Amino acid sequence: MSTKHTNLLAEIDAFLSEFQMGVSYFGKVSVGNSEVVARLRSGGRVWPETAAKLRAFMRLKRSESAQMDAAQ
Repeated sequence: MSTKHTNLLAEIDAFLSEFQMGVSYFGKVSVGNSEVVARLRSGGRVWPETAAKLRAFMRLKRSESAQMDAAQ
C-alpha cells in the first residue's frame, strides 16, 4: 500500500473515531460508496478525485462541528 493511501486511511480512522461514525456510513455519505474504506484497508486504491472528496467531506464536517461548538 502506498504512503498516500496509508496517510488517507490514518486521516479517515482519526475522523471516524472523532465523530463516532461507522465505516460504511462514512463511505456512503462522503462519496456514495459504502465499500471505499474497506477497499483501501484491503490494499486497494482510489482515484485522486475520490481521495479529494473524502478529505473535503472530513473538512466540512469538522468545520460544521467547530461552528456548532462556537455557537454554544
